[in-house]
Amino acid sequence: MDNITPLGGDVYEIDTRMAGYAGITAGYLILGDRPCLVETGTSTSAPVVRDALTSLGVGPDDLATVVVTHIHLDHAGGVGDIAGFYPAAQIVVHQKGARHLADPSRLMSSAQMVWGDKLDVLFGTLSPTEASRIRALDDSDSIDLGGGRTLSSHYSPGHARHHVGLLDSATGDLYVGDAAGVYLPKTGDLRPATPPPDFDLQVALNSLALFESLGPQRLLFSHYGPVPEVTETLARSAEELRVWVDLTRRAHAEGMDLDHAVAMVREKTRERYAVLASEDGADTEEAAHFELLSGAPSNVAGIVHWLERTSGER
Repeated sequence: MDNITPLGGDVYEIDTRMAGYAGITAGYLILGDRPCLVETGTSTSAPVVRDALTSLGVGPDDLATVVVTHIHLDHAGGVGDIAGFYPAAQIVVHQKGARHLADPSRLMSSAQMVWGDKLDVLFGTLSPTEASRIRALDDSDSIDLGGGRTLSSHYSPGHARHHVGLLDSATGDLYVGDAAGVYLPKTGDLRPATPPPDFDLQVALNSLALFESLGPQRLLFSHYGPVPEVTETLARSAEELRVWVDLTRRAHAEGMDLDHAVAMVREKTRERYAVLASEDGADTEEAAHFELLSGAPSNVAGIVHWLERTSGER
């Protein structure tokens, strides 16, 4: 299948074809004694992921584990559907996200408020998973991949309070979810993901420092793909966070409303990203994907929410 890329170490990248597009959201299959799917993609992507697993020899009773880095719908929206396709699989998520997979009503209600009519097209509906099948991870935990291989879980909030990074003991691959931002392999662009309501700058920077301390060999982005330059990329992720926060703080201090703050930050950061830098030469489809996954309105709104919350605390 053209949406499967072998990455070595019995790891396979699966393009989930989010909303029908290529290169937006990746899931990863770790084959072995206890096959494990990292990230399901959206509900509408679930059949695509199932077909990919089938082509890799994973049948309905073979998948041992499904683990998500966090419960945002582009990462975990397909959990309920995948759980139905693979009745023997245990569903693994950080403890702060577990109840939302068992009862997604509140999560879906919030998503409806944010996305409106776009919700069904982009994400579909997260179906509930039986609570008895859900394993809630502690802040530091481990998932058995069989044969002595493990996926260690490391609590890494900042982007979301239910976020974990996952380190493969066999390959040194670190599944970074959204904690290190959004990466475009075609252009090499890296942009932060700072949506409301959970973004916190220092917590996010601490998570990046934690990732560095784990000594991974490669970063596997959910958006999108493998990046071997670990130290440089994590440093760049931290720099991007600081740039966006500094610009948003300036706009907020000047009393700009959200629309004007977004316009200012978007303009001031445009030259940082090859996909956006030249309007006439930019790949408009790539640019649209970038904006969908790390939209300036969402990023700025998340930072403003954090600024106002921390101002109140002070």
